[in-house]
Amino acid sequence: MSATEGAPAPDFTLTTDRGETVSLRDYRGRRLVLYFYPAAFTPGCTTEACDFRDRYEVFLASGYDVLGVSPDPPERLAEFRSEHGLPFPLASDPDHEVAAAYGAWGTKRMYGKEYEGLIRSTFLIDADGMVSRVHRNVKATGHAARIAGAL
Repeated sequence: MSATEGAPAPDFTLTTDRGETVSLRDYRGRRLVLYFYPAAFTPGCTTEACDFRDRYEVFLASGYDVLGVSPDPPERLAEFRSEHGLPFPLASDPDHEVAAAYGAWGTKRMYGKEYEGLIRSTFLIDADGMVSRVHRNVKATGHAARIAGAL
C-alpha cells in the first residue's frame, strides 16, 4: 500500500515522545505535514527536524500542523525533541507499519547494496484527511524549506 495524491491518507495511531497517542483523526479540520525520517540524532535527520523547527511558524500560519515519525522508541524521541527544541510532536513507528502504509518503508540502495529501510518522505494531508502532496525519497537538507515555500 502507498499513499497517493488525491486519496484518503492511511489512518494511524502511534505513541508520541510524550507517551500520548496520536491519530490521523486528531488532525481532522486541520492540515498536516507528516514526515518520516530514519533515526533521531543522525546528521541528516537532525538537519531535517531542525529545518522543520525553523519553519514551524510558516507551517502554522498556513494552517498546517507538523508531525515527525520514525522507528525510534518514544524515550529517544523525547530526548531528540528536547535537545533540539522541536515545537511539534514526534511519533514512534517501531514496526514500520505506518511507514509501510504510506510507502515510506521499502528497498533502499547505498554503496551498491540493497536493504529494507525507511525512505525519507513527507505527505501533506488536507483538513478532510486526503493526501494533497507526496514527497518521497527526499534529501534532508533544504526539504522543509522547499515545502514551506510552496504552501
